Amino acid sequence: MKQQFFSGNRQRLATSQQRGGLFVLSAYSQMQRGNDTAFAFEQEANFWWLTGVTAPDWWLIFDGIQHKSWLVAPHVSQSHEIFDGSLSFDDAKAMSGVDEVISREDADNLLRRLARTHSVVYGLGDDPYMSYFDFTVNPAQRELWHKLERVFNSVQDCRKQLARLRALKQPEEIIAMKRAINLTTAAFADIKPRISAMKYEYEVEAEFSHYFRSRGAAGHAYDPIVAGGHNACTLHYVANNDRLKKRDLLLLDIGARVDGYTADVTRTYVLSEPNKRQAAVHEAVAAAQQQIIALLRPELSVEDYQRQVDEIMKQALLSLGLMSGEDDAKNYRKYFPHAVSHGLGVDVHDSLGAPKFLEPGMVLTVEPGIYIPEENIGVRIEDDILITDSGHTNLSGRLSTDC
Repeated sequence: MKQQFFSGNRQRLATSQQRGGLFVLSAYSQMQRGNDTAFAFEQEANFWWLTGVTAPDWWLIFDGIQHKSWLVAPHVSQSHEIFDGSLSFDDAKAMSGVDEVISREDADNLLRRLARTHSVVYGLGDDPYMSYFDFTVNPAQRELWHKLERVFNSVQDCRKQLARLRALKQPEEIIAMKRAINLTTAAFADIKPRISAMKYEYEVEAEFSHYFRSRGAAGHAYDPIVAGGHNACTLHYVANNDRLKKRDLLLLDIGARVDGYTADVTRTYVLSEPNKRQAAVHEAVAAAQQQIIALLRPELSVEDYQRQVDEIMKQALLSLGLMSGEDDAKNYRKYFPHAVSHGLGVDVHDSLGAPKFLEPGMVLTVEPGIYIPEENIGVRIEDDILITDSGHTNLSGRLSTDC
């Protein structure tokens, strides 16, 4: 992305806030992997969307009233500079289009000056779904939030504003997403005919990794799911180590990252000939997915969408004998335990900003699934859908859903 994209996003943020506002956001910090090494770094999506910076521990200060922006560089020791390198001030300014790049010491003085004219500052507060996380949250945003509380009279969260802005994709974002999705579907089409010769889940994963990296992509947008048989009933199975059994189905949930944007595609394949039950479950999921995709259009209320999805999925489960009736809520959520859609963009689970209605420019997944642990069957089919002015476009629809 060019610097005009990131500077334009900052302007969109200022316009969305009455009288501009002052925004101070942090990049993620690197997280420990083991002993004295860090995990491969992945940037916080809002910070990247506003700056283009992919390095850790930077800050953005943006005065939406004066339309002036600063990037704040972290202190990097000489030792870390030698071993890990760092982002130069010139490169940071060139990629982001900010007015100035300053040190942390200068930033402290700047924030105190800005506090004289801004009683309120906007930052990123805690994720509203944090209580559901089963991992440690990156500490950078909370640390900056506490710092701002010591300087300003009021610190307010702008997470929802950013979510609403990012939900409506700009033309260059859609182009990037199409590249990621096209690369992903091409990988599926190339690798599928060779899967029957592979013996382990990790062999399939390696084929996708090679396909993405050898064609210049950043790699996987998220940990790929390569789940044979019973493993497909663990929704976020990522071990990808088990031996493949010819009588099993193989669920592949995989997406490439290209130009900062993600794909998210799922197909479920047979490793030999499916038995009648496997074929019936796959057919039910595929038919339900097509019915659900057909619903998508601008001005469709999210509430109506969810209601119609429930009706479609209940009929699919009833046809397979998995529910005793339409009011069998226990078995409905047992065999279909997840949401059918989520936003897609910089993050693989991008927020759509809690809209009441779908709008043109939104990109969301449609991923119905039926999981029957007692039968070692898990089937999910997922495509990436762009809401258009007149309806929708299935961006990954060129890839067959056949098993």
